[in-house]
Amino acid sequence: MPQRVFALPRQESLFPPAVLNPFVQEVQLTTADKIRLLLVGSVLVPLRVLCLTVLLVLSWPLAAIATLCGPTKGTSQPIKGWRRCLGHAVVSCAGRAFFFFMGFRVTVKGKRVSSKEAPILAVAPHSSFFDGIVCVIAGLPSTVSRSENLATPVFGRFLRCLQPVLVSRLDPDSRKNTILEIERRATSCGEWPQVPLYLEYQCSQCCSDIQTATREILLLTLSQLYTNVEVEFLPPHVPTEEEKQEPYLFAHRVRDTMATALGVPVTDHTYEDCRLMISAGELTLPMEAGLVEFTKISRKLNLKLDNIKKELEGFAAIASESKGGRIRIEEFAKFLKLPISPALNELFTLFDRNGDGTIDFREYVIGLTVLCRPANTKGTIQMLFKLFDVDDDGRITQEEFTSLLRSSLGVPDLDVTKLFQDIDADGSGKITYTEFEDFALKHPEYSKLFTTYLELQRHHALHSGDTDPAAAPPTNTVSPEAEDSASDKKED
Repeated sequence: MPQRVFALPRQESLFPPAVLNPFVQEVQLTTADKIRLLLVGSVLVPLRVLCLTVLLVLSWPLAAIATLCGPTKGTSQPIKGWRRCLGHAVVSCAGRAFFFFMGFRVTVKGKRVSSKEAPILAVAPHSSFFDGIVCVIAGLPSTVSRSENLATPVFGRFLRCLQPVLVSRLDPDSRKNTILEIERRATSCGEWPQVPLYLEYQCSQCCSDIQTATREILLLTLSQLYTNVEVEFLPPHVPTEEEKQEPYLFAHRVRDTMATALGVPVTDHTYEDCRLMISAGELTLPMEAGLVEFTKISRKLNLKLDNIKKELEGFAAIASESKGGRIRIEEFAKFLKLPISPALNELFTLFDRNGDGTIDFREYVIGLTVLCRPANTKGTIQMLFKLFDVDDDGRITQEEFTSLLRSSLGVPDLDVTKLFQDIDADGSGKITYTEFEDFALKHPEYSKLFTTYLELQRHHALHSGDTDPAAAPPTNTVSPEAEDSASDKKED
């Protein structure tokens, strides 16, 4: 594996997360487990399915009566009177019976406070459809749910009884409207019940995988004698004045409190990471290759989802031949159309943040943003053009281009015809400054590569004693040590 010439301090806030893919939970069953589940399940599954069917047949008509003639897309006022009493009684009794027949044994720790004291109830982690048991234990609060769920056969009627805050991923204003509705209910002085916030990640393009996982979870749960569940109510978290001014600080503190209670690590993955996973799959990459911890990366590096999607396309073009969705130095060199050299080795290891000899998509995005683009200044491009333009006539011939690359990379028979043709947009046989600049702006890796080469030359000159440091080649416009300041414009 290539070794770094320069010491490179790594910003801790950009270190890889403790859990690389929090959206996948693999269950490894031994042969004994499978035999036991088969024997027990052959008895329990039919019995439980029968009990659940009878329960739904008896409770659904009551839920339908409670929501009869009610709005199908949410409401501005809470249900009152006999409808509320009937709806809550049906959902509460049916919910408890449902989880009992499924074999859940629930233990409750702590004490739930009233909606006046804590109007928002944060529930995490939300990992499966069984997490609805929290609603039953918490006294049937309003939930935040996808609008499509109201149309779900049978279960949609039970959901309407809870009058959920509806989210539509097809409506561009849905996020804003959801926040306003949650705020309205939270400030209703107890008129509305508590609002639990779930973090749910579902991908419409991954329906087959999700349905397969759902069937497996349901079958495994039905085949077990019982499933232990512990629900813990933590003390209310009252925001400080600083957290009122910066809501993300409040969110982080609440998250850290829950993670500490659960004894699990935290990551900054969001629904946008799921969208990037879908995009990675469409680009024939492993889906987990698209994970970048979007919240952290977007905030620290000031990147939008569209920017990262564009970078994913560039990453896929390089990693297309790699089965693991990671770039090795051979693919990196092939993409740059250059041989492996000390300068390319150094650039590769600058990207390779964890030193495992490969570049994943997260490292690729950070490398481009923190290392390459800051080095790709107009001054750097002008300096590089002058280095290639040996006769100073404002154009770079293929002979000049090849000669400099051969000498700098130490490869006397280097063929860079394809790279020259890519830069020579008009096919005139000579590269103008405009063509050179356009190519450099679209491919910032090359500016960083050449400034890294110049920095290496300067480094060797300073340590060889043969050359006066003042006469050494110009220093890199952005040295490796600049990552600290470039990537830390905003605190975590």
